[in-house]
Amino acid sequence: MEFRASHILVKDRRLAEDLRKRILNGANFEALARDFSTCPSKSKGGDLGWFGEGAMVAPFEQAVKRMSIGSISPVVATQFGFHIIKKSGSR
Repeated sequence: MEFRASHILVKDRRLAEDLRKRILNGANFEALARDFSTCPSKSKGGDLGWFGEGAMVAPFEQAVKRMSIGSISPVVATQFGFHIIKKSGSR
């Protein structure tokens, strides 16, 4: 199984919660990723491309597996910081 997702990675949980609320209220995910994410994927609007099982850290992968396509995750904590994930595909 492979997945496609975008994310916004920040160091502060409160900022992550605020960004998630903004997205759920209609803000553009890709624009917020470019402006706030600390991941190099920010230059692509947070797009991580396609990845297989085991390619991402466990909490991130588990969240993506549970999500439906097009949905926005709750804030997911990993050793890298706090992620807001948008799932765009699975195959």
